[in-house]
Amino acid sequence: MLELLIVVSIVVLDQLTKYFAQVYLKPINTFPLIKNFFHLTYVENRGAAFGILQNQLWFFIIITIMAGFALMYLMISVPERNRHIRLILAMILGGAIGNFIDRIRLGYVVDFLDFKVWSYIFNIADSFIVIGAILLCTMILFGKENQ
Repeated sequence: MLELLIVVSIVVLDQLTKYFAQVYLKPINTFPLIKNFFHLTYVENRGAAFGILQNQLWFFIIITIMAGFALMYLMISVPERNRHIRLILAMILGGAIGNFIDRIRLGYVVDFLDFKVWSYIFNIADSFIVIGAILLCTMILFGKENQ
């Protein structure tokens, strides 16, 4: 099942990069790859996207469990002919599981991708959640099913 491979790959990639961020970035805080544009910066995010709802750990754990089951149900329910939607849902689920592991294991999410053009620092899991959500919205709004 390709969807399972995508979920597992995203979780492994996310957790590996966060491990390296904790080991190598945490002691130095930041490392510029492209000065004043893209840095690797260690942050412990106790909130949600963009730092909202700080210190609401149990809320995030419960919401993630509910969303995870909903995503799994949708992945199974979507017909095989709409495999692209199933793959997009797998991207979102993989990202959600990656951040969920951090919340359970650490009590916060490790963020480290720091584009200096905006003030938010994020991680691989966040990237897959956002890209998946954008692709899903695009499919819903402009997909062949709606023409």
